[in-house]
Amino acid sequence: MPSSHLNRRTLLLGTASTVGLAAALSGLTWARGFSPQQEHPPNWPGMKPYGAADIRKDLWPRADNSRVLALELRPRDEELGRVWIRDTYVNCFVVDGKPCYVATGTTRATGLESASPWNDGIFVWVAESLDGPWELVDTTGLRPGAEKGKVWSPEFAGENEPGRTVVAPWQEYWRDEEHGKRGNVWAPEVHHFRDTWYIVACMGDHSRKVGSFMLKSEGGIEGPYRVVEGNLDKPFGDLAPRGPEWIDPKVYYHIDGGLHAEGDKAWLVLHNHLYAEFTDDMEDIVQKTKLPRFEQVAYSPEPYLEGASVIKHEGKYYLMHAAWNKKSENPDGGERHAYTPGGERYQYDAIIAVADKFEGPYSKRWTAGVGAGHNNLFVDADGELWATFFRNPVAGYWADPARQGDAAVAGVVRMEWTGPEGSRIYVRRRQG
Repeated sequence: MPSSHLNRRTLLLGTASTVGLAAALSGLTWARGFSPQQEHPPNWPGMKPYGAADIRKDLWPRADNSRVLALELRPRDEELGRVWIRDTYVNCFVVDGKPCYVATGTTRATGLESASPWNDGIFVWVAESLDGPWELVDTTGLRPGAEKGKVWSPEFAGENEPGRTVVAPWQEYWRDEEHGKRGNVWAPEVHHFRDTWYIVACMGDHSRKVGSFMLKSEGGIEGPYRVVEGNLDKPFGDLAPRGPEWIDPKVYYHIDGGLHAEGDKAWLVLHNHLYAEFTDDMEDIVQKTKLPRFEQVAYSPEPYLEGASVIKHEGKYYLMHAAWNKKSENPDGGERHAYTPGGERYQYDAIIAVADKFEGPYSKRWTAGVGAGHNNLFVDADGELWATFFRNPVAGYWADPARQGDAAVAGVVRMEWTGPEGSRIYVRRRQG
């Protein structure tokens, strides 16, 4: 059952100085400076000062470069008419010589407005084409009484048996007087590596322990899944500094874990700029504590970044983060946008840096997609580069009541590579 990413590319997926809007933005699209003799679109000049956010419409997912996937509805989705999903993840693998598209993300339980203080696990959709139909993976043979497509949940703790842990104690639901039922799983990624299906995800802010973990399938993409040995007692890595004030610092580890594979090796990529190689049996990470950090050009000051992932594309490594583009006022009264700790949240962007090596050093970051933060990149069966997006409903542009009906979606947007000389990836920009 051989598997690989298409074109032998391993693609994952899945923020300070400021500047006045008038000085930062240009109304020109890239095509106006693009000659027919050029094989690749050009780089845009870096925003100045470093840390300024680019908000040009060319970098937005638009009707001409993106779509929302029609995922099969569950009973809970019927009223809304679509799947409510955050941290949208889509990928394409070759399995038994055929493309297999997978989709997942953070979903909410019936009756809740968000994925907190609890949700009911991880759902997976599959398709033979990006155009669909997108169907819930068939789990009915494993759990006839459970909702179709649910591949893992804290609800499955009763399936634990000696030598096989489906739900670790720290992942189980719990209760307190303030919130009642607690425990949520966030930002899952599905991977097919060395003929085995894996899911990397994190237990969210309301869990007994907060942090990243990995599940390993003992069958197909539908499971059954179990927790790997390195996560039986806790999430990967060390406790994370500077977590939310309301969370006990003794239970807060690094979140938003992902997997980067290259050849027969795989690495864990963690929130807060960390990475670690997996053991050969994929049951744990080799270096379990004091994990190495990517070498980056940080903003000054560095804001809170999320959703880190690494891709290898055309011989280069691209390190991507999600960053809030903050809106504030210039001394002259004009509007400014930047990846800075302070300011009003405007859009949840995807920012990227590039390097010759996985660990870096990485270049300065650039805005790759406006409102496309916490995403991943993948190559479709035709060799086209895409990214996911979900339109963050928590704050900013998509929290506006007039737009909330179009937020939290399973979106995909076409991307473009600026060639070996430019070595940048952007949302596909307008061509006229």
